[in-house]
Amino acid sequence: MKSWVEHQSKSGRYANSSDYVRDLIRRDHARYDAIAEIQAAMDVGFASGPSVSLDREGFKADMRAHYAK
Repeated sequence: MKSWVEHQSKSGRYANSSDYVRDLIRRDHARYDAIAEIQAAMDVGFASGPSVSLDREGFKADMRAHYAK
């Protein structure tokens, strides 16, 4: 693992091994935040109860009324 980190830093993308590790930590943190956001949205959806079928004609009529010029 150490050789992989050293290779990444020597590739020119990172100044040193510490920069590479910090980037990994930042990316991991961003990934965790994204997963938490998705989970929160799913929780809201599940809490909203069962879905109902879409009334296509009613939906179209509402959209036409709302966006009619």
